[in-house]
This record gives sequence, structure tokens and C-alpha cells, in this order.
Amino acid sequence: MPVFRLKGISPNGKLITNEFEADTRKIAQERVNRFVKSKNIKIQSLDQRANYLYKVEKDGKVLSGEQEAYSKEELERALLKLGYRIKSVQKELISFKGGVPIDEVVNFINISADLLKQKLTFDEILNLLYEDTQNKRMKEIIKTIQKDLKDGKEGNEVYGKHADVFGKFASYMLSVASTSGNMALVFESTAKFMERDATFKKNLRRSLLMPVITVLAVVGVVLFYVGYIFPSTAELFVEMGVDLPPMTEWTLNFSYFLRDTWLLLVAAHVIPIAAFISFIRTEKGKLFLDRFIIMVPVIGDLLHKTSIEIFARVFYTLYSGSGQNVEVIKVASEACRNTYMEKQIKEKAVRGMLQDGKGLMEGLEASGVFTKTALSRFRLGAETGDLKNNARQLAEYYEIQTTYKMNSVIDVINLFINMFIMIALVAITIVSSETAVIQP
Repeated sequence: MPVFRLKGISPNGKLITNEFEADTRKIAQERVNRFVKSKNIKIQSLDQRANYLYKVEKDGKVLSGEQEAYSKEELERALLKLGYRIKSVQKELISFKGGVPIDEVVNFINISADLLKQKLTFDEILNLLYEDTQNKRMKEIIKTIQKDLKDGKEGNEVYGKHADVFGKFASYMLSVASTSGNMALVFESTAKFMERDATFKKNLRRSLLMPVITVLAVVGVVLFYVGYIFPSTAELFVEMGVDLPPMTEWTLNFSYFLRDTWLLLVAAHVIPIAAFISFIRTEKGKLFLDRFIIMVPVIGDLLHKTSIEIFARVFYTLYSGSGQNVEVIKVASEACRNTYMEKQIKEKAVRGMLQDGKGLMEGLEASGVFTKTALSRFRLGAETGDLKNNARQLAEYYEIQTTYKMNSVIDVINLFINMFIMIALVAITIVSSETAVIQP
């Protein structure tokens, strides 16, 4: 996030300097205007921090590097103070540090957890990670986190600005870690969540995306054959007055139909799909999709149990006692990756616990989004006073179950895809064979 610096003069003539972050310069200017109006401050300057490339010389050695600063002159003064002779300082026109792969983020959190267990301070860990990280943007993030922590900023402010890299949930968990009694456990649980999330998304793409691409490719080949290649052969026999076999005649008529109505057919498929995609991007559409997707056979059950697994894993990580139920349930519901489940848990479970004085089990049952297995584990934990470990056991049970089920789903989908390809090839072969044996 861009960093800005405000310089101004207070009514008593004192110089005021304030650094803050904003998404754009326009937003920064609006914040400054409100601040100036309320404090009656005279603005001197509003500068945005940028990256500068420099080349300097010292003791006969030429050094080059990059450094963030609010102005070229400011950086030059700092370099001169350090005894360097400046050869050049230029503002970096295009600053592209690339993205941060999810594996890089998981490694950052995992290594932090391991080193925290070895009693290293978090500042030492950040120093080690900064030196070993090759990703430029990740290095910048680590440096920013270290600076913000040294400045005494709150955890949500330190990690919240990096939600585009860590993700909303992970950013929240890392901010919680800074104030928790067991920082290593929170980091470890967060890394586990992110690993599972990345693996699930990868398997989901593998089970859905590739089959869809394969089906579309086969359909495209069949349409190209029927609409372009086949007619050029079949029409020769029509011109010669030869009677066509039934399947060949049907295929030729279908080819004419495609040729005459292709624009209408494309619109009939593209418009509904585009409208549906636009709808599910809205808040109402997302809620509608998440509500009904967990009812879809096989895939829906898989997604439902994965969401419960995430809920249980987050609950286990954050739960520390009966007095913390409500806040933990809210955070776990936000992490479960299903807006319908989140809505039901917050409106039925949390509201019931706060307004009607319901217990944990009454609230979870009222939400109507938990399986009987999940409810039984939570009930057992509540009765035995071991709710935390029962939540962990539930998460591990559903992790194992969904992993095996995902592999089974992939195998079944691949079987149907192979059958679809076989049927398409058989149909093309039959039509081609009929054409080949036609006698003029």
C-alpha cells in the first residue's frame, strides 16, 4: 500500500510530520483535508514514498542499489551523510516486484512457527527470512512488517495492509498471534490452513477445470468436423443424386442447421452464462450460489465438509475457554469460505447466544449448516470439557475424508470424460464409415 508523508505548520508555528498509508493519492489527499480542517494546520507538502535507483562511490568502489524515499533530494542528503559520493539518483519509473506465490507465504509462516518453537525472537526470525527470501515483493513485505512492529503498531494494522498477499483470514490470524499466549501454535495452524486451502483449490481445479476444458475441446472438434469437414464430402454424393444412409443424412441436416443458426446458438449459450457469472459476483448472487452448491450431489458434500473442517480448525486454534465462544465462532465462520454458512452461523448461532442466552450446542444446531457428525463431536467436547481437542479431531477427520473423497471424485469424473470422448469418436467413426461405403 502506498505510503504518504504530510508536512504542515500548527497554529503555534510548530512543524508537524505525519506518515500514513492510503490506497491512492486521492484518498490520501481527502484524509489530509479532513485532518487539516479539524486541526487548523497549514499544509507545507504531501509527498508519496517512491523507489529510487542510486549509484554511489566510496573508497574507489562503485556501489549501486535501490532505496525508498519521499524525494530525490532527501535520498541524496542521506547518502552524502554516509560519506558516499553520488554518481546518480533516479526515480524508478516502473516498479514491478511481481506477485507472491502461495508456497512462499506458507513457507514464511511455517518457518516462523518452527523458529518460534526454538525460542527465537520474531525480530530475529524476520531478519533471517529477509536474507533468505528471493521474491522481491516478499522481501519488501517482511521489511515493512518488521518496521511496523518496531514502531509499536497493532497486529491488525501490521498484517491487514498485506491481506492481498496473505489473504484476509491469514492476515487476521497473524495479527491475533502477536497478542496470543502461544504465537507458534497460531502460526502453525495458519500455515496448516493455507496448505490445506491451496491443496483443495488445486484438486478442485484438477477435478473440474481440466475436464471442462477437455469436454469443450472435444465438442469443438466434433462441431468443426460436422460443420465444415463432413459437408464437403457428403454434398458430393447429394450432387450426384445418391441416396444417403440415415445417420449421414441426419448429420448433414444438422450441419446445415448449425451453419444457419450458429450466431443464435452462440448467443443462447454465452448470454445466460455471462448473466449467471455477473449475478454470482454480487453479494446476493454469492449467497445464492453458496447456499445451493452444498446441496449438489458429490461435489456439494465435499465442499460442505471442507468448510466445516476449516471452521473446526480455526475454532481449535483460537478457542481458549468458554468465555471466548462468540468471538471465536464469528471468526471461524468468516474463514469457512461459504457466505451462506457464515450468514447462518452469525444470524442463528451467534445472535441466539448473545440475545437469547443459548448455549454453544443450541446455537450451532440452530444454524442448520453442520452435519450430524460435526454436532456430535462438538457436543461431546462440550460435555467433557475438552471442546478444543474435539474440534481438532473433527478437522483432522474431515481432512482425511475429503482428501480420499476428492481422489474418488477425480477418478469418477475422468471415467465419464473418457466415456464422452469414446462416444464422440465412435459417432464420428460410424458417420465416416457410412460415407466411405456409399456407392455412387
